[in-house]
Amino acid sequence: MKHREIHTKIETLSSLKTGKMYQDDFLLTWDKTEDELRAVLIVAEILKMMRKENIAPRIFDSGLAVAIFRDKSTRTRFSFMSAANLLGLAAQDLDETKTQIAHGETVRETANMISFLTEVIGIRDDMFLGYGHTYMTEVSEAVREGHREGVLPQIPTLVNLQCDRDHPTQSLSDILHLIHHFGSLEALRDKTIAMTWAYSPSYGKPLSVPQGVIALMSRFGMKVNLAYPEGYSLIPEIEETAENNSRAAGGSFHRFHSMVEAFSGADVVYPKSWAPYEVMQRRTALLKAGDSRGLDELEAECLKINRQYIDWECSEELMDRTNEALYLHCLPADISAVSCERGEVAASVFERFRLATYRQAGYKPYIIAAMMLLSKVERPPEVLARLLQEKTLRANLY
Repeated sequence: MKHREIHTKIETLSSLKTGKMYQDDFLLTWDKTEDELRAVLIVAEILKMMRKENIAPRIFDSGLAVAIFRDKSTRTRFSFMSAANLLGLAAQDLDETKTQIAHGETVRETANMISFLTEVIGIRDDMFLGYGHTYMTEVSEAVREGHREGVLPQIPTLVNLQCDRDHPTQSLSDILHLIHHFGSLEALRDKTIAMTWAYSPSYGKPLSVPQGVIALMSRFGMKVNLAYPEGYSLIPEIEETAENNSRAAGGSFHRFHSMVEAFSGADVVYPKSWAPYEVMQRRTALLKAGDSRGLDELEAECLKINRQYIDWECSEELMDRTNEALYLHCLPADISAVSCERGEVAASVFERFRLATYRQAGYKPYIIAAMMLLSKVERPPEVLARLLQEKTLRANLY
């Protein structure tokens, strides 16, 4: 029965136009077609089902997947390593402090030197507004030049593990979680998601999670409520992208300066702190200048402003205003009276949805593996069908 279900998904995959994904990077969801986004979701589900059925989905017997994390990570780091291993690649975490970058090695040089036998490069670079996505495109251009000029025998695929603009592996994991919760991708149409700012005792959280969520959920006809205090806006052009997506998909996009209004009648809530766009611009300039005193002053200023909105917490009272909403978070959440005195979510609300947020995170290895497979395999349905037919055991334990 399970194999029949996998075959059905492979047939659905065959009906999608995914040819342009072959040997292409995955940087921003809004640069991908709807077919391509659907393909990532379907392949992720196929890989998850194959693993459950103890069928090995290995498409490589050698090769590297190199991870470059310029910011801290738990879920995404281990999801990337797991995805690489699932497909047969050895994962290598690049520690920039142990390379020649400190001695002036350029991005173009580093990109080629780590790529001789590398199939995939995953990068997290979300610290500097205006720099993360740019760095990723520079690495991509460097390895493509290396392949074009005969330095590299293959083109390493670049996967965005979070930049200053988008967090595609997170938002696609989120939507796959919603698909399983509500029953199908089509069932998300007309469901309301409240993507809201929430209070945190820190000030420098990236914008990419809320930006990624509103830009992706709006593609599939969801009603998107974006809420934040005055002055806490996201990158304006990405808010505009979400608004345009909603219009094209027949959904809706509304901005609020009230958590109460955004939560009212919502089917999904996603309370998450982020730093204001204007603050991130100032912070980036100070970081690049190495101005530690200026950073300390900015932090003190921002934390004082943040405390004006300490009541922006996902409380039981707010949840009562929803349509029995599902709570989402990319984790780790700032949990009031647990991880901090006051935070993004009340302890009772988080505990009620704690295991659900773990399941939400659990889709990420398969989303990343799907991105890898679709970029490295020219005819994915044929390869997946062959793997299913061969039935090579992933673990021979009996």
